[in-house]
Amino acid sequence: MSLLDRAVSLVLPIVPKPIVRFFSRHYIAGSTMDDAFRVVRGLLDEGAMTTLDILGELVSTPEEADRNTTEYEELVQGVHAEGLPETNISVKLTALGLSVDRDLCLGNMRRLLDRVRSVDSFLRIDMEDSSCTTATISIYETLRDEYPGRVGIVLQSCLRRTLDDVDRLTVRPSSFRLCKGIYVEPRTIAYTDPEVIRSNFTLVLERMLERGAYVGIATHDERLAWDALRLVRRFDLARDAYEFQMLLGVDPELRKILIAGGHRLRVYVPFGERWYQYSVRRLRENPQIAGHAFRALFHKG
Repeated sequence: MSLLDRAVSLVLPIVPKPIVRFFSRHYIAGSTMDDAFRVVRGLLDEGAMTTLDILGELVSTPEEADRNTTEYEELVQGVHAEGLPETNISVKLTALGLSVDRDLCLGNMRRLLDRVRSVDSFLRIDMEDSSCTTATISIYETLRDEYPGRVGIVLQSCLRRTLDDVDRLTVRPSSFRLCKGIYVEPRTIAYTDPEVIRSNFTLVLERMLERGAYVGIATHDERLAWDALRLVRRFDLARDAYEFQMLLGVDPELRKILIAGGHRLRVYVPFGERWYQYSVRRLRENPQIAGHAFRALFHKG
């Protein structure tokens, strides 16, 4: 990481919104559902699949959680009405009230999954920081039994508990997205060495595949993509038994390489009115993105 990358990321919170929008325009589809659908159509033309996420999380009232649930219901219906194939949704449980009341969140998730089931779609529960991990997994287990084949979860290779979570969850058919994890966690519960996190990613992926889980392999790290391809070959997986996943706007060249290699790949497409808060957080978590965008301001040609 260069000093420029770090410097740009640190000053982002005081940068005017139009400048932040420029920085983030490749990584967020826009403010509206129509913006998101336009991006989805372009990705479908590339041969990619998509998952849509409405920006916003950590609500503090039942009313906010209800509004978010309604927004997601409308999104599910909109995807269906537009006839967008291979497009599902991702949701953070704190957006639907987890930090307010677990039962409130569970009720909202049931509302949403009723809509998902009615249009023959799929929902992925995003993982948040470690304060939410146990509750998120518990709600996933409940919903997996009630809505078989309609719901999956995200696990993070940075957490020390993840391999044990895989062993417990895969007693039943499970669908995972596996990622490194972006949250800063204490060393007592998380690996902090990047090489250990990468090694654990490969180890966890291997265990998931051994136990017959469907895995969305979420990485922009070509070494981890190589490891994943090695495991795909070793387990002789059918094309529809796994997929790769990437964030919108991050390493589109690797995305195209994987698609050209015959692998299914899903792009995570965030959108919504709360784009500014997401942008600042994402760009500070990934300073290289901020520095790259800053350089683009002065690129000619």
